[in-house]
Amino acid sequence: MTTTTPAAAAAEAGTTGASPLAATFASGPPADPDGAAVSQAQISDEIGTLERDYRAAGQVETQPRYDYPPYRSSLLRHPTKALHQVDPETVELVAPCFGQRDVGVLEADLTIQHRGEPIGERLVVTGRILDGEGRPVRRQLVEIWQANAGGRYAHQRDQHPAPLDPNFTGAGRCLTDDDGWYRFTTIKPGPYPWKNHHNAWRPAHIHFSLFGTDFTARMVTQMYFPGDPLFALDPIYSSIVDQSARDRLVARYDHDVTTHEWATGYRWDIVLTGGRRTWTDDQAGGES
Repeated sequence: MTTTTPAAAAAEAGTTGASPLAATFASGPPADPDGAAVSQAQISDEIGTLERDYRAAGQVETQPRYDYPPYRSSLLRHPTKALHQVDPETVELVAPCFGQRDVGVLEADLTIQHRGEPIGERLVVTGRILDGEGRPVRRQLVEIWQANAGGRYAHQRDQHPAPLDPNFTGAGRCLTDDDGWYRFTTIKPGPYPWKNHHNAWRPAHIHFSLFGTDFTARMVTQMYFPGDPLFALDPIYSSIVDQSARDRLVARYDHDVTTHEWATGYRWDIVLTGGRRTWTDDQAGGES
């Protein structure tokens, strides 16, 4: 499945597995002007209204909206003023950013980073990094971070009362090969609560970060799993109002990737440019 993503601010935890959710609405879910907590029904009504308006307008939007009211903190999580072009230092453009010796082969397996085995559904996620013409992007650094099977990040700011897994940190990285392929072995993350509104839950997802040939080129996005019942309730996923663009964020189950008696398999391709470019977190300002 080809994906398109909003670029999350680089501050969204990098490979530390940090989740900014705990810092968002730290005092609890937001309230309407009358002081009542915002309910899921209210959020869903807002999402539905925006989708109907989008379809009626007859335009195509393939990226998340900067200011998406159902995502209550979206206005605070993206630039509000015009960006200024800054020229990178020459060394950043001509020197290699990452080499084969910088990334170990075992870093792509998140299930072997500790003495014991992590709890949860073991799975393989693989795919190709492509440009807008369908050509492979070689030697691309791909990093992932995620919650554990219980829906908790291994970070002190995540106070979701789900158990931490001492054998799962939730961060890994690899380099794409000559055909643009990446491959990770990990555990399927669980959904988790966040404080956008009362009883708000995020669909299970894995964060992806891609570096180009220099430190000035980075893209951050999210991969989701097919058939998640939380899709329709999630204002971050819904901030991409075009359904076909949303679908590019969802991996597909691939039985050829699945390993006998070991791991299920998912395929998710990422397109960096062109009309089917993957949604990136930097445009929406990130999440939780």
